[in-house]
Amino acid sequence: MKKALVSLFSLGALVGVLNQGVYGSPKQEAPQAKSTSVLTVGATPVPHGELLNLVKSDLAAQGIELKVVEFTDYVTPNSALIAGDLDANYFQHIPYLGSNPEWVEKLGSAFGVHVEPLGLYAASFKDAADLPEGALIAIPNDPTNGGRALLLLQSKGIITLRADAGLSASPQDITNNPKNFRFRELEAAQLPRSLGDVDAAVINGNYALEAGLNPVQDSLVLEGADSPYVNIVVVKKGNEKDPRIEALSQALRSQKVKDYINKTWEGSVIAIF
Repeated sequence: MKKALVSLFSLGALVGVLNQGVYGSPKQEAPQAKSTSVLTVGATPVPHGELLNLVKSDLAAQGIELKVVEFTDYVTPNSALIAGDLDANYFQHIPYLGSNPEWVEKLGSAFGVHVEPLGLYAASFKDAADLPEGALIAIPNDPTNGGRALLLLQSKGIITLRADAGLSASPQDITNNPKNFRFRELEAAQLPRSLGDVDAAVINGNYALEAGLNPVQDSLVLEGADSPYVNIVVVKKGNEKDPRIEALSQALRSQKVKDYINKTWEGSVIAIF
């Protein structure tokens, strides 16, 4: 009986060896596909959307699918973020984010990327000094960018504002206007198209670029690199440390992006990192 059990054991072992020899190594579990998470970011097309598209492959390598949703105005991206249609947006600066109580309550800055210098442009004049008496100047109609436009004109000695006017200055805050310039407030996106109807317009950098204007070469006056209006990536409060957002921060604040900004816009967009 003992001899029979030994023989049976030996036979089982032999069958195992033969099975390995015929069928190869024991079956291995198939490697699981790398999981992919989606990150949906709203942006105005230039330069924000362009920079986001530039880093899509960098995020894909980390298992993050970046979806870019483009907007042509400054209000909808924040509404869409609050509604949950976006995970983040990239188009605005901190003073603009702070201009709406609901945005202040529900949204927060995750990180800053660049500055788009605001500039004064004209179709028929090459220097701000050439603007005639009573010239009509268009400025953005939202309080933050409108105030920013007037502060730019004040910094160049074109007008003077009340000392306490602050970032939300309006034409009513002008205390000295030597050439009696008139001001027309328009939606920021319309300003490039207004150049044929006004003597000059103060235009946000992204809209100037979209219209084919070069802020460095074409503007009559331009903000300096020390502008406090840094463009930021915004998320719902509490999501600033979301791993996808941190990965986006690393991608957008990389040497690759800085080199692209410098080469593509040559001072019309300025990286802050």
